[in-house]
Amino acid sequence: MSFRKFSFVATLLLCQTTCLLGKRLPVVAPEKVGLSSVLLQRADSAIMNAVNEGEIPGAVLAVVRHNKIGYLKAYGNKQVWPEKIPMETGTVFDMASCSKSMSTAISVLILCQEGKIRLLDPVSLYVPGFQNWTDADGETTTIRIQHLLTHTSGLPAYASVSELEKKYSVPNPDGLIEHICQMKRQFEPETGFRYSCLNFITLQRIVEKVSGQSLRDFARSHIFGPLGMDYTDYIPCAPDEKGVWRNTDEPYWARLMPEGKDWRSIVAPTTRQPDGTVLCGMVHDPLARIMNGGISGNAGVFTSAEDVAILCAALQNNGEWDGKRILSPLSAQLLRTVPRFAEPFGRTYGWDNYSAYASCNGDLFSSQTYCHTGFTGTEIVIDPVTDCSVIMLINAVHPDEGHGVVRLRSIVSNAVAGSIIGD
Repeated sequence: MSFRKFSFVATLLLCQTTCLLGKRLPVVAPEKVGLSSVLLQRADSAIMNAVNEGEIPGAVLAVVRHNKIGYLKAYGNKQVWPEKIPMETGTVFDMASCSKSMSTAISVLILCQEGKIRLLDPVSLYVPGFQNWTDADGETTTIRIQHLLTHTSGLPAYASVSELEKKYSVPNPDGLIEHICQMKRQFEPETGFRYSCLNFITLQRIVEKVSGQSLRDFARSHIFGPLGMDYTDYIPCAPDEKGVWRNTDEPYWARLMPEGKDWRSIVAPTTRQPDGTVLCGMVHDPLARIMNGGISGNAGVFTSAEDVAILCAALQNNGEWDGKRILSPLSAQLLRTVPRFAEPFGRTYGWDNYSAYASCNGDLFSSQTYCHTGFTGTEIVIDPVTDCSVIMLINAVHPDEGHGVVRLRSIVSNAVAGSIIGD
């Protein structure tokens, strides 16, 4: 091999390695970013009390400030059944509804800033057959993209998966969209608020129609890839010929695993199934898993605390991290701004500012704080005033559902906010 050819091959391999290993946020001592390590122990106590009382199996907490991780800690176990496996800071979690905010909503705003859609566009412009609101007198009101983003569309909260399975083969994204198009609307747009997974499944269809890519591929090429979020991905699944649900593709981080180590080994399992197995690497949400095959606008993102930290830093840095811009400054600002029509409800475009679902913000962070939570136990809280983000990832639905973390989220946010002692 000539030197020139050798040099080219070496450069190519180096490039591939660099692309696979994104730049991580530096982890520093709390005091380096104006936090008190002593006061942060209050958050430790709250989380460990929940672990010791059996409310949660474990958790990972990350606190981001000034483009650095000022606190990163694992608690308890990532698995407690059928055997205990300790939690690690690099554990990958099923983010559940946090997928709405960290993937779907950002994808919509990317298309908006690219001049491909506008938030005032009717949903029916992109989803043929999508029904608008019709009142008792036959007068119609258009349902628009902005209504889906703020949960003011009037769509129901969810759909019966068992009924959908009877009607359609699964997975069946087209069948699910057909069902959403025809469902009865519960109120006129902008006159009410109903948190709805169906809003974001519909947004997924818009993203895919406009971009020509799956939501998974679009998010990888426009968000996760540019930011170096190597442990973030949707993981497709489907039943095999025997009806057993299996993953049909590997996540992005599978290529980063040491030889012989399964990519699932770093994933926190969720709910125990009737056959005694637990979901691990297949999204917990039934609509996302069964109808959409793991890639869904309402759920399906798997990620680690350190990857979410990168996203938080980018949003706090007006849409840019490490020289890679995913959003314009105005788009990033829009994510944390409640539009005028949604002021009675407190929702921003894909995130939450002051609705009843925003209690995870706690009591001490600024009024500009925005957040999102996931049914599995995950949360992301971002305060642009103090430049502080709280990421607490919990698989609270493991091994079974029924464990509440609403109060714990608020307590931890208060403890973190209370630990801020400097700029």
